[in-house]
Amino acid sequence: MPYLTTLLPLAQSQPAGTREIVDALARTPLSRIVIFVTVLTVLRVAIFPILKNTKPHLRFTAYKSAHFANETIDALVYAAVFVFMLIRPFGVQAFLVPSGSMWPTLYVNDFIVANKAIYRYTEPKANDIVVFRPPATAQIKPEDVDSDGEMKTDYVKRCIGAPGDLIELKKGVLYRNGKIVDETYKTYSEGEGPQVDGETQNFRKLTDEEKSRLTIASFKLVEYKGQVIPFDYTDFDGNAIEPRPGNVEEIHPPYAVAQKFQIATPHDQNMLKAQPAVKVPSGYFLMMGDNRNNSWDGRVWGLVPRDQIIGRAEFVWWPISAMRRLH
Repeated sequence: MPYLTTLLPLAQSQPAGTREIVDALARTPLSRIVIFVTVLTVLRVAIFPILKNTKPHLRFTAYKSAHFANETIDALVYAAVFVFMLIRPFGVQAFLVPSGSMWPTLYVNDFIVANKAIYRYTEPKANDIVVFRPPATAQIKPEDVDSDGEMKTDYVKRCIGAPGDLIELKKGVLYRNGKIVDETYKTYSEGEGPQVDGETQNFRKLTDEEKSRLTIASFKLVEYKGQVIPFDYTDFDGNAIEPRPGNVEEIHPPYAVAQKFQIATPHDQNMLKAQPAVKVPSGYFLMMGDNRNNSWDGRVWGLVPRDQIIGRAEFVWWPISAMRRLH
């Protein structure tokens, strides 16, 4: 996709310190919560004899301080257990939007709440906004993956195809099971504004005239060498290592493709262009960003396994001024 430089995290209006604190709390590992609860429980046990053995006529400043500490510890322990050991694993969880791939549905540094319970008894469906762990093919830098080869960052995209769906983009127009989909949420955009520490400030929608100069790629899933892969193509090539733009004024390629799916030979590219699209296979989902030419998504790195899906994004809760339900 063109303008991939604008995928970098963008600055929003709320202070960075607030974002970092809220995000750190939302993502606190369970191991730290266990340590936190254990330490507080030890303190609670240490305080209890003071409260129990202090006679009523001696319950002055020290006793009141111990009683206040006891009540505070109880509240913190109950909150930690309830929120981090019950609500977050099985109910809802907060996530920070790291990029502009879903703009303007989601802005960079929006905090969203994902419903993790919904997909325990239902399956993700087309048009759901989904939080998930992408496959390792989404890696951009070596540090993007952990020691087990798994991506470290959760993504949020729109579900475009569920198992059994036949998905095609024909020069930017989405077809699902042979019918055109009215994508009212979709935008084509350009990053603009000053560059500060590698962060683009904002996006704007491309004008019709600007959009007309873009080489809009087509897309389908194809079977190649025994596996279903994403296939992006134009009139010039398909899944090419260096995709050719159709306009000499374009400085960005019309699509991107993960190294695993790059096809070097024109013969194979043309063969796949002529090959019919295949359906999303069982147990997998196809995700794309609403900011269609600024999204590092399933067109680049492929399908998302069902067990990597975390939940459905329900609403934005921070910043307060932007609080809204998601559709």
